[in-house]
Amino acid sequence: MKKILIFSLSYYPHNVSGAEAAIKEITDRTHDIEFHMVTLRYNSYLPKTEKIGNILIHRIGLTTQNPSFKDLGKLPLDLNKPLYQLLTPLKAWRLHKKYKYDALWSMMAHSTGVPTTIFNIFYPQIKYALTLQEGDPIAKIEKTMRPLWPLFTKAFSQATVVQTISAYLADWAKKRGVKPKNIVLIYNGANPQDFKNDTPAEELNRLKIKLNKQTNDIYLVNTARLVAQKGHDSVIRALAKLEPNIKFLLVGDGPEEDNLKKLSQELGLTSRVIFVGAVDRTEVTKYRKISDIFVGPSRSEGLGNAFLSAMASHLPVIATRSGGLSEFIFDQKTAWVVDKDSPQQIAEAVRDILKNPSKVKTITDSAHQMVCEKYNWDNIATQMKEKIFKKILN
Repeated sequence: MKKILIFSLSYYPHNVSGAEAAIKEITDRTHDIEFHMVTLRYNSYLPKTEKIGNILIHRIGLTTQNPSFKDLGKLPLDLNKPLYQLLTPLKAWRLHKKYKYDALWSMMAHSTGVPTTIFNIFYPQIKYALTLQEGDPIAKIEKTMRPLWPLFTKAFSQATVVQTISAYLADWAKKRGVKPKNIVLIYNGANPQDFKNDTPAEELNRLKIKLNKQTNDIYLVNTARLVAQKGHDSVIRALAKLEPNIKFLLVGDGPEEDNLKKLSQELGLTSRVIFVGAVDRTEVTKYRKISDIFVGPSRSEGLGNAFLSAMASHLPVIATRSGGLSEFIFDQKTAWVVDKDSPQQIAEAVRDILKNPSKVKTITDSAHQMVCEKYNWDNIATQMKEKIFKKILN
């Protein structure tokens, strides 16, 4: 059986976002390839080696006991990301001596491009695929990578194939010198749980009671990380313009949590902004199903997995068309489009949704159908096998 070694900065069971979910959904559906991974450990309670799904995980880096998200940004754990760039090639070299890998899969250029390039210097015969899933603004990423620019640039130019999850990121690959013939666009998919209607009503009722959702309450929801690019602050400001029974459910954690709580307090909205914290991906669907409107006024997106999952759940979506969102967010067709940093437009969109149930049904049905046809993990896994893995394994 052929073996692929994956480089990913983080992975299950903690610190999971769209990129990590994509790896798991794809590898769980690919049974004729043996996958390994080098990723950061962070938590000393996690084993250094562990099988999760179809991947043998090899964890490295500095650890503490059960660190919180905030701990990841403090010493010593905040040293892990730069250390990963140097430790990963060494770990991969040792693993390769034992397992004899046939190819590499590098998840996100700014996270793993440099260690992939270093490893490739010593093993140029081993082909690798680079996947671009970056959600941060491109200018910010490139500024951060300036100290390692030659190695970062080679991560693009030396890749056998570059897979992107949006045309927006494909354009970035071209600007970084990748030939168009070496770029393959394969989207991410929606959370499979959101396509199903098998969550027992009792479970949803228990969750409503836990969150104290009243009969007349309207829940706006976002299930993305608490980072500035997601525009959560704009939703909180919009909340001040809306009726008291409209509340905002934030499912996730991140470095902006304290700032968002402070803003909620300043605007007198503490009781209307509900911070749930990090939730396992298998449970996130329940929070969408008890909510009424998904609101994501993102300032930057590589694609927008959370938006696709919301559409799969038949939720009306309010969104910008930043980055990869422009490829499936269409005003009054699949979503309600707002400008970045526009609380007033968000408030108007919420009122329009609440006043026009027939229009909501038409738009959400259209969005749901689009996601079913175009953003299905079964189809995506097949495309990855045929268009990506075959290229690096031949």
